[in-house]
Amino acid sequence: MARSRAGWRRWFGVGASLAVAVGLLVGVLPAIANVGEVWEAIQTLTWLESGSLLALAAWNIFTYQLVIMSALPGLTLGRAFVVGQISTAVTNTLPAGSAVGVGITYSMFSSFGFESGSIAIAAVVTGLWNTFVKLGLPIVAFAILSFQGKGNAALQSAAITGLIILLAAIGVLVLALARESVAYQTGDRLGRIATSVGRRFRRGPYDGWGDRLVTFREQSIDLLRRRWHWISLSTIVSHLSLYALLVLSLRHMGISAIDVTGAEALAVFALVRLVAAVPITPGGLGVVEVGYTTALVVAGGDEELVVAAVLIYRALSYLLQVPLGAIAFVVWRSRGDWRVGE
Repeated sequence: MARSRAGWRRWFGVGASLAVAVGLLVGVLPAIANVGEVWEAIQTLTWLESGSLLALAAWNIFTYQLVIMSALPGLTLGRAFVVGQISTAVTNTLPAGSAVGVGITYSMFSSFGFESGSIAIAAVVTGLWNTFVKLGLPIVAFAILSFQGKGNAALQSAAITGLIILLAAIGVLVLALARESVAYQTGDRLGRIATSVGRRFRRGPYDGWGDRLVTFREQSIDLLRRRWHWISLSTIVSHLSLYALLVLSLRHMGISAIDVTGAEALAVFALVRLVAAVPITPGGLGVVEVGYTTALVVAGGDEELVVAAVLIYRALSYLLQVPLGAIAFVVWRSRGDWRVGE
């Protein structure tokens, strides 16, 4: 009975997530802009404009691999691409796909011969650095717009909230890395919480988490001492490349810097990225499109041109990852020499 109830809840969650995505795409976007005019705007793209967008999209995907390669020494570009595209395709198509994507990433890196500790450290460090950048972007955007005399209350609230969370997160990270006792106490406390929760599901106990976190701390310090600059640089470049793709989509659709400035586009990009961090729909489908469209129209963009630009941007940064993931899976299955024991 408990299993059937859990399964029913899972499928209900999947259906609700997809219903929200479809409702936003089909119900909200057509209310903002005329679909026929949006399609006409997209068809005005020249071959040169289309080529530049595809080139930037390819560069953007390439930067994703640089991030994980910087945190997992010894990982080649080909293997990083295969793992990254398969996990991203899953994340973009399944509700709560991020969790499944993490599992796939761990399994595939293990098949390449990487140790579980190295994989876990790389995942945690890149996740933290990505979060730091997401929290920091609203601060940067607010500072630029305030300097230009264009700051607004929504961005100010996001910037202040981001700054508080960012400082707190960095403080906890520094404290945990600086003091072994803090790492042990944190791990031990988390172990007790996990044991308490697991007992209700007849799982556990979860012992030794304090010692494991101490070991994790030592390995993390070693990685950051050697690679922090490459991890930081690749993460920043990755986020800015995605932002550049948004700006180029706007410009190629005829939305000039007079309509929406680069700083305003950065503010919209930063805010939507924060909202999309909450896994409401697969890959933020529907939420991201409506978020970008609404904010960019408020900033001064033409409704039809904004929707066209956002759809192009999402096609290149979201939809493109799905077929690439399928191709990557075929490559992975065909390269038995990449996997240990085959």
